[in-house]
Amino acid sequence: MAAHLHLAPSLSETGPEPSLPPTIRVVLADDHALMRRSLRLLLDSEQGVQVVAEAEDIEAAVRQVHSHKPDVLVLDLRMPGGSSIDTISELGECAPQTRVVVLTMEESPVFAQHALASGALGFVLKDRADSELGEALRAAARGEQYVSPGVAARLASYALGRSLLSA
Repeated sequence: MAAHLHLAPSLSETGPEPSLPPTIRVVLADDHALMRRSLRLLLDSEQGVQVVAEAEDIEAAVRQVHSHKPDVLVLDLRMPGGSSIDTISELGECAPQTRVVVLTMEESPVFAQHALASGALGFVLKDRADSELGEALRAAARGEQYVSPGVAARLASYALGRSLLSA
């Protein structure tokens, strides 16, 4: 009996994924110019992603979100000019069309928990940006969460430990 292999239709046959905008518009917010340039180069190579603005501090990030109304804000967790966690909550109220992906060096599940509880849909470690940021942007644009796998595992352990302590 011969096996039949059914291939999924190509994107050109089906059109873009219906739940994703045709182009994911992104604002990059990081206080280091070299990091912003590197992220822009990385995202410029991603099909269907357009960096529309950059910001070097919290105030500029909020201003760029209001000005450009991006689909996703990539936000460094530690930015001058205020709290990134508070900014995530505030943007959820005044710019709900913009999803937030946190990009950070902080591997602690506590930071991830606070960011996600504040409304971020993504939490990506900077050292994994080259392999995970595109996927995180697409997930956020669809309204889905993405957490770097290593952090997700620690987050699950942290949550389990906290629930055991409260029981």
